[in-house]
Amino acid sequence: MKQTRGRLGVGIVLTASLLMGVGCGGIGKTFYLDLQQKQAAAQYMEPEPVRIVIETFEDRRLEKNRLGLRTHVWGGVSYFNVEGERPGDVIARALADRLKTRGWKDRAWTVQVASSGAVTNLNDADIVISGQLLDFSANAKSRLFSTVVNTSSKMVITARNIGDQSSTIRGVEGAQRDTVVWFSEDDVQQLLAATLKDNIDRYLADTTIEHKALRPAR
Repeated sequence: MKQTRGRLGVGIVLTASLLMGVGCGGIGKTFYLDLQQKQAAAQYMEPEPVRIVIETFEDRRLEKNRLGLRTHVWGGVSYFNVEGERPGDVIARALADRLKTRGWKDRAWTVQVASSGAVTNLNDADIVISGQLLDFSANAKSRLFSTVVNTSSKMVITARNIGDQSSTIRGVEGAQRDTVVWFSEDDVQQLLAATLKDNIDRYLADTTIEHKALRPAR
C-alpha cells in the first residue's frame, strides 16, 4: 500500500512539474521566427524577359514592436517577432523567393529585392511591386494539456507598370488556427509561414503578367 502511494505521489509530482514547464518555460523571452521557406523549383523554361523589383513593404501595423505573444498557463507571457525585427523585409523576400521559383503559371521570373530605404532605379525594372502591411500577427494561449495558436495577415499590394505607367492594387488577407498538445515555437513559425504562403498564392491567382505589365487576372 505504501509502495503504491509512493508511486502515485511521484507521478503527481512529475506531472505537475511537466505542466509547470509547459506553462512557464521562457516567460518574458522573445522568440524570433524564421519564415523563409524552401520553394520547390519550377520546371525549366526560357526565362520571361520581364524585370521585377520588389520593395520593402511599409509596416502600418498598430503594434510594430512584435508579432504577438504567448500567454502561459500559470501566468506571464513570452513574445514573438521575425528575424531582423522588420516584417516588411520578410514579406518582400518571401514574395521574391516564390516568384523566382514558382510564380505566375508556375514559371520562374527575374526578380530582385530593393534595399530597404533605397530608391528604385526605374530603368532597371518593368514592374515594381510594393505593399502596405496592415496586420501580421501570431498569438498563442496555453491551457492545461493544449495550446491554441492563431495567426493572421492582411496586406495591400501595389504593382506599378513602368511601360504604360498603370498600376494594379490588390488586397489579400487570411487567418489560420491550430491546437497542439505539446507546444513548440516551431508550431507558431510553421502556421505563420503557411498563412503568408496562402496570401502569396491568392495574389498570384488574382493577377497575371501580359506584355511586361502586371494585370488583374481575367
